[in-house]
Amino acid sequence: MFSTTSKLKARFDKAFTAAFGESASGIDPMLTAASNPNFGDFQCNAAMSLGKKLKKSPRAIAQTIIENLDIADICETPEIAGPGFINLKLKPAYLEAEVRAIAIDPRLGISQIEAPQRIAIDFSSPNIAKEMHVGHLRSTIIGDAIARILEFLGHDVIRINHIGDWGTQFGMLIAYLREVHPEALTTANALDLGDLVAFYRQAKQRFDADETFKETARQEVVKLQAGAEDTRRAWKLLCDQSRREFQVIYNLLDIKLTERGESFYNPLLPAVVEDLTNLGLLVESDGAKCVFVDGFTNKEGEPLPLIVQKTDGGYNYATTDLAAIRYRIEEDGAKRIIYVTDSGQANHFAQVFAVARKANWIPEDVEIVHVPFGLVCGEDGKRLKTRSGDAVRLQDLLDEAIVRTRADLETRLVAEERQETEEFITNVSEVVGLSAVKYADLSQNRASNYVFSYDKMLALQGNTAPYMLYAYVRVQGIRRKGGIDFDNLDAGAKVILQSDAELVLAKHLLQLNEVLGSVDGDLLPNRICQYLFELSQKFNQFFEQCPVLKAEEPLRSSRLILCDLTARTLKLGLGLLGIQVLERM
Repeated sequence: MFSTTSKLKARFDKAFTAAFGESASGIDPMLTAASNPNFGDFQCNAAMSLGKKLKKSPRAIAQTIIENLDIADICETPEIAGPGFINLKLKPAYLEAEVRAIAIDPRLGISQIEAPQRIAIDFSSPNIAKEMHVGHLRSTIIGDAIARILEFLGHDVIRINHIGDWGTQFGMLIAYLREVHPEALTTANALDLGDLVAFYRQAKQRFDADETFKETARQEVVKLQAGAEDTRRAWKLLCDQSRREFQVIYNLLDIKLTERGESFYNPLLPAVVEDLTNLGLLVESDGAKCVFVDGFTNKEGEPLPLIVQKTDGGYNYATTDLAAIRYRIEEDGAKRIIYVTDSGQANHFAQVFAVARKANWIPEDVEIVHVPFGLVCGEDGKRLKTRSGDAVRLQDLLDEAIVRTRADLETRLVAEERQETEEFITNVSEVVGLSAVKYADLSQNRASNYVFSYDKMLALQGNTAPYMLYAYVRVQGIRRKGGIDFDNLDAGAKVILQSDAELVLAKHLLQLNEVLGSVDGDLLPNRICQYLFELSQKFNQFFEQCPVLKAEEPLRSSRLILCDLTARTLKLGLGLLGIQVLERM
């Protein structure tokens, strides 16, 4: 189903051609939402630029456009304002028909992409033997939301978890494991290592304090790379235990991922170096093999190399990322590759992409995008940390949100003298708590830092998940109170838009298609959050001004349709953000 904007643009294209000839076909009508709704719903600004091009008065150009514009079935008679703006006001009859059409559509009028792509999204990416901390929150939540949106629009999405499961740190861990749990290297039985973070710290202390142990760790790296059976068994044990701990959080947040860690690409790294050598791009610098690309310099202004092979013959993140790009293009067939990482890695990815392009590994029809995000900050505006200065554990952060939500809920139940089951309290606390954390993150422009505040994200008013969930619950309350079966409303019932509140709500309900189309392009999930927030506001105004169950027919059925469509839109939009709704709160 085409959006209203798309329909109007098509009509303007015909008007331009009719008025000014084929040379004017395809001119952007520059349609925008009118700043003042009293003057209309849309404003066309094309007459201004056409006036300069044709050397005529913009108002005269606007008049010519209107004379050739066939939109009587969509809008009231267009009006010219100011120096040449064309104001358009949608007809209630048009809105009524459009709302009814999307109300009976399972996808709510959201069209799928005409030319879907295979898209690889690289997100989350924790490191083995290290806990997921608040720094992983944004990558995981933003990446998942982008994946959900693109999947809904019809793209074939590969969700990749590029975990850190290879490298020199494993020599240290395996050497320490050999000391404290030697049986782990000789038996296939699973071994619970307990707190992996504590295990990592203990291994690091041994590594830093003992030169003999340090050399043993280096030898373990060699054995791991050579495929020694007992060393590989120890490596697998460490990876498997980390995966189980990661999965607890992924299950809690409802995140689906396909793991492809650094080890997945390890066999492909020699070919990266060989091919870059054959292309004549590798340069030896201080014993390391590097690629220099124009435009990248260090703080001193000197050319900045991308190191592909270290002086000891080992590889690094850049080598793995280059191998990953080639695999995702050649084997996965991805036409769009998206990396969701913090903004601090922007230069690294820019350099990696530049090297891949220099090597002609990225075809012209493949788009590679870095989706950067800012920091999660504390109330002091600095990076969020514990009192001891450590990164906040993601599990602790999520647990705290659930605990606080439960406390708020229990206080409210006492005040309202409501009795609810333990199952109800537990479910609502978990859903609202986790939704609040997700929504607080996604509602920000991802490129910006944001201040993490439980009080703000759990508030029942404002641009928060609880506010959105309450709007949905309000509709379910109408359903229960009136004994309404929304799935079996009168199929012949018409939508009747009489009051301003109904018209405003209807116009907003018709905008989701355009919002999702924008997110497909710029990968900014906060656009959906803003849309849902405004939808909740407009619905609450409608609910307060327009009686639903007490209205007479056919207005009663019409308003029930608006209520149901609002709830379904909220459910869909929140679902695309990874947030589930509740029937009661």
